Amino acid sequence: MTADRPPPGTNEITYREAVKQAIRDAMIRDPRVFLMGEDVGRYGGCYAVSKGLLEEFGPERIRDTPLSESTFTGAGIGAALGGMRPIVEIMTVNFSLLALDQIVNNAATLLHMSGGLFNVPLVIRMATGAGRQLAAQHSHSLEGWYAHVPGLKVLAPATIEDARGMLWPALEDPDPVLIFEHVMLYNDTGPLPDRRPVDITKAAVRRPGKDVTIITYGGMLPKTLAAADMLAADGIAAEVIDLRVLRPLDEETVIASVRRTRRAVIVDEGWRSGSLSAEISARIMEQAFWDLDAPVGRVCSAEVPMPYPRHLEQAALPQPDGIVAAARATLGPR
Repeated sequence: MTADRPPPGTNEITYREAVKQAIRDAMIRDPRVFLMGEDVGRYGGCYAVSKGLLEEFGPERIRDTPLSESTFTGAGIGAALGGMRPIVEIMTVNFSLLALDQIVNNAATLLHMSGGLFNVPLVIRMATGAGRQLAAQHSHSLEGWYAHVPGLKVLAPATIEDARGMLWPALEDPDPVLIFEHVMLYNDTGPLPDRRPVDITKAAVRRPGKDVTIITYGGMLPKTLAAADMLAADGIAAEVIDLRVLRPLDEETVIASVRRTRRAVIVDEGWRSGSLSAEISARIMEQAFWDLDAPVGRVCSAEVPMPYPRHLEQAALPQPDGIVAAARATLGPR
C-alpha cells in the first residue's frame, strides 16, 4: 500500500494520486496518449506522480528522456503534429526556461504561422511555486509569464477535483495547454473526485461572500480560504474566486463578483512587478472602476530571489495574515 493510495473503505485521495489517475485514465482511453519527461519512468517522477505507470504501460508510452528540456519538448511538439497526444512533464517551472523557444516560438505560433493548417494538441505539465525550501533556482511562480502568450492555454488546478478533471479536456484541446501543479498541493488529501471532466474555461467561486472579493489561483487557494475563515470570525464575508484558468481569463466571473462586493484583493505568488495580479487589477479598473468603493489590493511574493532558510522563505511568500490585512484595508475603519 503506497502513501498515495488510501486504505480500503476510505474515500480520500491525494492531489498527487489524482493527477496520476488522470494520466492513467487518459492513456487507457486513448492509445495516442503517452507521457514523456525526465525521470517519469523508472524513478516514478520527481514528485512520484507517475510511479507505477512504466510497469503498467511500458517504455513506449512512459518515456524517460535525456536532461534536455528543449529537445524533449520539441519532440512532444513533433509528436502532436504527427497525430499523437503527448503529455510532456517538465520537472519544475524553472527548467521550462530551457524550452522557451519550443513553447513560445513554436507550439504557441504554429497554428498562426501555418495559416490555420497545423494544430499542436500538446499538454505540458510542470511543478510550480515555493514552500519546500528548494531555494532561489527551484521556487519560481512563472505561470504569469506564460499567460502573457497568445496561442497557449494556461491552467492552474488548485483542488483535487481539478487535478483529476482538467487533464482530459486539456488533451482534447486542439492547441497547446500548460498545466501548473503547485508543489505544496501534491500531499493535500480530500474526497475522491468524480471522473467527469472539469470545465477548463471558467473560474470557480470557492466561497460566496458579500463584503470583498479575493481572487487567487493554484497554491494560494488554501491560504486564501484560511484568510476568509479569519475574516469571517470578525463578521467579514469574503468571496473567494479560484481563477483556475490563467489564459484565457474568465473576466465575467471576476467582474460580476467585484460589482457585487465593490472591493477586490488579488493574491498571487508571483512577484508584484509585471505580474498576473497587475493584469487582473488593470482589467478590474477598466471594466468595474465605477463599481469600486476602494482601490484594488494585491498580495504577492517579496521581490527577492526565494531564500532557502524556512523562516525567510515563509516571510517572502504571501500568508493568510497578509491577505486578511489587505482585505481589511479595502473595507476601511470598522
